[in-house]
Amino acid sequence: MKVYTTDKVRNLALVGHSGSGKTNLTEAMLFQSGATKKLGNVSSKNTISDFSKEERERGTSIATSIIPVEWRNYKVNIIDTPGFLDFVGEAHSALRASEAAIMVIDATKGIEVGTERTWKYTEKIGLPRIIFINKIDGENVNFRKLMDELEAAFGKKVIPFSVPIGEGENFIGVTDVIFQKGYKYVNSAPQETELNHDQVKATERMYEEIAEVVAGSDEVLMEKYFSGEKFTREDLLRGVTTALLEGDAVPLLVGSGEKGIGIDILLNTIVNYMPAPDDDRAHLGFRYKEGEERKVSEKDPFAAVVFKTISDPFLGKISIFKVISGILTKNTTLYNVNNDETEKLGGLFVMRGKEQIEVDEIHAGDIGATTKLVGTLTGDTLCDKDHLVEYKKLKHPTPVLYYAIEPKTKGDEEKLTQSLKKIRDEDPTFTVERNTETKQMTIGGQGKVQLDVILEKLKNTYGVEVEIVPFIIPYRETIRKTASVQGKHKKQSGGAGQYGDVWIRFEPSEAEFEFDEEVFGGAVPKNYFPAVEKGIIESKEKGVLAGYPVTNFKAVLYDGSYHDVDSNEMSFKLAANLAFKKGMQEASPVLLEPIMKVEVTIPEAYLGDVMGDMNKRRGRILGMDQQNDGTQVLIAEAPQAELFTYLIDLRSLTQGRGTFNMEFVRYEEVPQNIAEKIIEERQTDK
Repeated sequence: MKVYTTDKVRNLALVGHSGSGKTNLTEAMLFQSGATKKLGNVSSKNTISDFSKEERERGTSIATSIIPVEWRNYKVNIIDTPGFLDFVGEAHSALRASEAAIMVIDATKGIEVGTERTWKYTEKIGLPRIIFINKIDGENVNFRKLMDELEAAFGKKVIPFSVPIGEGENFIGVTDVIFQKGYKYVNSAPQETELNHDQVKATERMYEEIAEVVAGSDEVLMEKYFSGEKFTREDLLRGVTTALLEGDAVPLLVGSGEKGIGIDILLNTIVNYMPAPDDDRAHLGFRYKEGEERKVSEKDPFAAVVFKTISDPFLGKISIFKVISGILTKNTTLYNVNNDETEKLGGLFVMRGKEQIEVDEIHAGDIGATTKLVGTLTGDTLCDKDHLVEYKKLKHPTPVLYYAIEPKTKGDEEKLTQSLKKIRDEDPTFTVERNTETKQMTIGGQGKVQLDVILEKLKNTYGVEVEIVPFIIPYRETIRKTASVQGKHKKQSGGAGQYGDVWIRFEPSEAEFEFDEEVFGGAVPKNYFPAVEKGIIESKEKGVLAGYPVTNFKAVLYDGSYHDVDSNEMSFKLAANLAFKKGMQEASPVLLEPIMKVEVTIPEAYLGDVMGDMNKRRGRILGMDQQNDGTQVLIAEAPQAELFTYLIDLRSLTQGRGTFNMEFVRYEEVPQNIAEKIIEERQTDK
């Protein structure tokens, strides 16, 4: 592949609901451009974009892949993203590295939740986009109805740049509205065809809609439009691009990725109207943090951001980056600003799926890859050490679903830890934690599909089989009353004996744990006070109800006795342990559970169902907050024990439109009937 200058590069994230046909669309673009000799297909498991074992077995994308397409002397970097809601982090990273997006809609299904989410997000970040209605040849497709649906959801800024000739079984090709020509397709190759009277009139009407939008983007064009003067090709190019960048227009194209229909018009629209990386009006997803500010320019010092990492079992770590400024060559020394380390290029290439195509240099705005960057992670900035710059890291969503896991083979603990670290390098939305209290290893992510894929990858790629085990909820115990008790340890078995005698008052406290003494007259010598405190600290790790740690209590040593010969630190520690067990029993012990604050974002139509479900989970509604886009944010608190499957249930209740985040806030007493069951289960397990 040849080297492309900045003005000849176009970067587009390919986004849309799962199953809309994004991967088949990339295959069609590769075939149309001559990069491949055969049209790949997801169902045939031979696509360039979906290359992992997990993707081919599932028949769907689960990771971002880069598909560069050469078209009319331009390089179009298509960043193909998974459509599952679980992989939202992949889509956001891809959109960050792009100047525009292609939103793919399945004509047979219309606007789905993935479409809605992507539209909202691209509107929020001000990213230009093309809508491509795929599978226009599907059964019972009604283009007019689709247009009405799009206009109702997204407004009149969605303008057809191509329309179908025929629908369903009768679909044979598309009309290019701007050039007012019709094309039918034979083996994916376009052949000009004559339009009938109705098609000509419809095309002219749509051209006028485009001309009207273009006129509004420029005063000179506005004058031309009202004077009845025809726009030149250059006028349209300039005007449409301006309208796109200002958010006034979103081109709509139609076709079939599986049959390779309408792909040439899509590629032409990309190179004609989508912004180059160095367009001053273009979206720059990598936001400047500190150092020398840069423009997307080949003349500025080198800087790049890693936006995707692949852990390959044979090649090691592959870092995919976008060059923000300068020109990267094989001899360039890389300096990682984030970890203050110098890195050495392990080759310079561009990725096409899993294929590595070697190149001599990569210019500002283009996407490249290298291997063996030891300390570099996704989100890190690489630059010239003499010209430091740092770009902000993308804030990824926090996990909302967790699995507790353990290796099937006992000796695989270390192997599991190392394998999960490599997967974590690939996917920053995925977390791994080992709970110091419960000793459980937990993995967290955005949904069941993501976590299941990770378990498959552990087995297929790293040879580690794991099993999902029940969560151990970190309950606590505390006391509700004050109790004063004696703990006396006395042992005599010949020779030196053991003697420790303490009177301790246990009482509730706001602090996690307090120890104090009120001993008078030397009843217990001061040198034994630390042993008494240590005995209680060790004892509080296992409460008397169900063996959970005890919290929020104060222990006051106020009396006792000792023996000149037989007393020692161990005796007083054991005496404190006896006092603790007795005191906890008498101080009205109760079980506590972790309470989480939950913020649920949902369309208003689902508010009643979600509130009802939250009440069933022993949740308390704290309030609601109406958002500008019409959605509601429901704020509630609920026990952690009731929220492990909340994501799955929320998506079911809201047809995938609900999202939430949660955080720990405090511990609260468990209702008596539930506490009895927990205590019984713990005693049965012993």
